Amino acid sequence: MTDLREQAGEPFTLGFRGELYVPSDEGYDEARKIYNAMIDKHPGLIARCNDVADVISAVNLARDQDWVLAIRGGGHNGAGLGTCDDGAVIDLSSMKGVHVDLKNQTVRAGAGCTWGDVDHATHVFGLAVPGGVISTTGISGLTLGGGIGHLSRKYGLSIDNLLEVDMVLADGSFVTANADDNADLFWAVRGGGGNFGVVTSMLFRAHKVKKVVAGPTLWPLDMAADVMRFYSDFFARAPDDINGTFAFLTVPPGPPFPEELHLEKMCAVVWCYTGPENKAEDIFASVREFGPPVLHGVEPMPFPALQSAFDSLYPPGDQWYWRADFINELSDEAIALHVQHAHKLPTMQSGMHLYPIDAAVHKVDKNDTAFSYRDTRWAGVIFGVDNDPAKADILKQWAVNYWDDLHPHSAGGAYVNFMMDEGQSRVEATYGGNYERLVQVKSRYDPKNFFKINQNIKPSD
Repeated sequence: MTDLREQAGEPFTLGFRGELYVPSDEGYDEARKIYNAMIDKHPGLIARCNDVADVISAVNLARDQDWVLAIRGGGHNGAGLGTCDDGAVIDLSSMKGVHVDLKNQTVRAGAGCTWGDVDHATHVFGLAVPGGVISTTGISGLTLGGGIGHLSRKYGLSIDNLLEVDMVLADGSFVTANADDNADLFWAVRGGGGNFGVVTSMLFRAHKVKKVVAGPTLWPLDMAADVMRFYSDFFARAPDDINGTFAFLTVPPGPPFPEELHLEKMCAVVWCYTGPENKAEDIFASVREFGPPVLHGVEPMPFPALQSAFDSLYPPGDQWYWRADFINELSDEAIALHVQHAHKLPTMQSGMHLYPIDAAVHKVDKNDTAFSYRDTRWAGVIFGVDNDPAKADILKQWAVNYWDDLHPHSAGGAYVNFMMDEGQSRVEATYGGNYERLVQVKSRYDPKNFFKINQNIKPSD
């Protein structure tokens, strides 16, 4: 394993306020861990930054030494793009400050924050920022890729609520990007991932969300085809206040699920309703009646309770393999293929999700941000998960087979936060008509492709 401490030199190591790890250090193996244990890489140096000054020093060092550089926020990236072999990692996990501005209803958060950190700071004020669906996910990676979650239909993607970012660029300079300053860069980071620099903090618009009516509705797997049609029809006419993630799943063996359902393969929708609580009965009337379901576990709860509901089911350190696509419609042929693969779920934690990205998401033009799939209905993801490394090949093969069969029924590209390392053509398909503009921005701010451990947008020659 490469050890870069000597190359870093004393001026850097003595001036760095955060923590530095090389392979010979105690704590290195813990420091190099990421969420997906299927990715096992050994950086030559991990620089856990305390502040912007540390980030600037680490960027300058890696650039001057011509090291490969990876940027890690929460470390949740499925493809392991927050780490690398032999090069350097800038770890932002210590940069966690959150400031809530009640007067302007905004939230500024450090790039090392998770959504749980943001929820903790905002919930006490009855506010929320649209994020993801697992509270341990880092805000930076999720937001820079778009940001799909429980509040998307009501308040849009995370990037639709992003007001500005502070960044360190490849030349070591520090800039702020918003609608007025460095507007081209601001356009690009809203969906273009970590291609353009190291984001050190983000300013978001917050919304009045304190309690939601939420939870799962479960149906037997042999009803899945009818449930998928019902689900598609329901959201074709549903108000923006309601969001629902469709899922194929194996029922976890524990509360809140009754014992007779434990480890049964089923289909489900996990709901989030942000409207008036006294209207929830009417909103969910058709859901309770359809089937009927074997479980309708929908009830009022604090929003952070929904955001963290799946944390224990998907802890750090499991084996993960993802495949994804955007989806315009659920045809009968596609539904039949979905059901076929759902019967083959390889492990209890494996599944398939459909995340709605219509309603408020469609109110933003596809060219207004780098996130170009503004006219599709769902972001679909197929994920094989288990804690046993011996099952890695089984997880991958199931996910790839499922994706191969369904991809012809997709919109073409995928949500970058759900993609593995799948090649340049997939990256270009994901950005569609926005890709060439992203190349222009990349060529201006990172012409040598210093930031390339990502779903890479290559600068022009």
